[in-house]
Amino acid sequence: MLDARIRPLIDPPLNAVGHALAKAGIAANTVTFAGLAVGLAAALAIATGHIWAGLALIIANRLLDGLDGAVARASSPSDLGGYFDIVADFAFYVSIPLAFGILDQGNTLAALVLVASFVLTGVSFLAYAVIAAKRGEETEAHGRKSFFYSTGLAEGSETIAMFIAMCIWPHCFAAMAYGYAVLCGLTIIQRSLMARAAFGD
Repeated sequence: MLDARIRPLIDPPLNAVGHALAKAGIAANTVTFAGLAVGLAAALAIATGHIWAGLALIIANRLLDGLDGAVARASSPSDLGGYFDIVADFAFYVSIPLAFGILDQGNTLAALVLVASFVLTGVSFLAYAVIAAKRGEETEAHGRKSFFYSTGLAEGSETIAMFIAMCIWPHCFAAMAYGYAVLCGLTIIQRSLMARAAFGD
């Protein structure tokens, strides 16, 4: 919901840094895998009780996630890079709720519900992208991407805001997880209605 609105603000500085990294010979996939390592380190930090360190690593992960696309645009974007990027994103997204579930067994059910909602939201996102690509549809609402990005109520910006809130108020994790799972469910319904309108020939 917020991603497309934030893009015009964050793209110029990211593109500037991405251009400098590309000029220095750093590949976009290198940035992607570095971001994945940092994201998984964030989950490990949270799972072992170092929540503030986890928060810092979450922010670093998102910075690297923005930079890999900027490096790709400044050099040579590839379909393989797009594949690695989305796999790394979802690996990071599911690792954070899992980490809170490991941290406190009282969070386990809420963490499982949130991970399940992420999986279903991701399926709806990728299914829409596959069919949109098959029909030759394009959009740059979320910047220039390797594949079609459909919008939704729960997107990257909202998810990161929720992760940050969970780190600041970990005792409220379960309530936040259930609430965000509902938002993910609404996103699936929203995207399904969009698919019916766009693909229901």
